[in-house]
Amino acid sequence: MLGLKLPTDPRWVNIVEKNIEEILTDHAYCEQKAASTAISLIVTHPEYSELVTAMTALAREEMGHFRMVHDRLLQRGLTLGRDRKDEYVIKLMTFFPKGGSRLSSLIHRLLYAALIEARSCERFRLLSENLEDRELAEFYRSLMVSEANHYTMFLNFARQYGDRKEVDQKWQDLLKFEAEIMKDLGKSETMHG
Repeated sequence: MLGLKLPTDPRWVNIVEKNIEEILTDHAYCEQKAASTAISLIVTHPEYSELVTAMTALAREEMGHFRMVHDRLLQRGLTLGRDRKDEYVIKLMTFFPKGGSRLSSLIHRLLYAALIEARSCERFRLLSENLEDRELAEFYRSLMVSEANHYTMFLNFARQYGDRKEVDQKWQDLLKFEAEIMKDLGKSETMHG
């Protein structure tokens, strides 16, 4: 369903299990960044009323997820650590050339967001199926559905605002690029790394 060209090595979950505080901190910041992306799309593309409405709801939902992750840190006697660079996102964002029309920039941002949500969904599924901590596994199962919905929402907006054939080609090219990035990742206790 997600279209990812390279699945995450299931052994990534073993790394996560040894570093629960790190994955929860990284996950919390991912949720905060997702909310920021939604707000940024509102600010930069206010003329797309349907997008603005969807991003308003998304920003609220993502901050709710941030709170849920933060609550889990506190329940475990942990604190939210410092944010760190997301190497996955940094590398991913190099795919489309900078510049171009406002519309092409919007399409590219929507495709990036769709792919980040798809990879998060895939990672949440792995955590939900393989974590020994059943409470945390169930938590990730509950979030997995949201991520899948976000992935399809972003992809559908890209297809709605752009030429469908062109958008689908860009999507396939981006998926191939992402698979190359993933070959070097999956070795750390970060949501995407």
